[in-house]
Amino acid sequence: MDTATIVFLVIGGIGVVLLAAGLLGGELLHFGHPDVDGPVSLEMVAGFVGAFGFGAAIANELLGGNTPALIAGAAGAGLVAAVPTAWLALRLARAARDMRTDATPTRDDLVGSLGVVVTRIPAGGYGEVRIHLGGQQVKLSARAAAPIPLGASVFVVEAPSDTSVFVEETQDIQ
Repeated sequence: MDTATIVFLVIGGIGVVLLAAGLLGGELLHFGHPDVDGPVSLEMVAGFVGAFGFGAAIANELLGGNTPALIAGAAGAGLVAAVPTAWLALRLARAARDMRTDATPTRDDLVGSLGVVVTRIPAGGYGEVRIHLGGQQVKLSARAAAPIPLGASVFVVEAPSDTSVFVEETQDIQ
């Protein structure tokens, strides 16, 4: 492996480090900067540098780059690899950053939920119920007007807080 190939591999390695920094900790570098989505992102630069370095290293080894003209040809091949890679990195990073997600469930989403009693609810006291909220099972403190035994099906009537509910017993629907 000659010196030019090693230099190109180091350039490609710098691109990988930039990509890792952009994907894992890019938000840490935005202390006082406004959230501007310009034409160039760290991910795009990382994709360009990495593809240029690795593409040029491969081309240099295949060409046997021992003359300045062959090394320049390898660099040209690196550019050919780098441009579409940078565009793809930009598109993928923007798609991941702008991905729509569901809204965070609130206590209003608890009302109307069906659940099951996991700790008996005594008269005038608290027990526990398990309900499904946002695709997840959630265990909440529960009160009821009348005692409700363990394993009974319940319907959430009110949610006085984010972690407690008022329930009524329902008939099992099988």
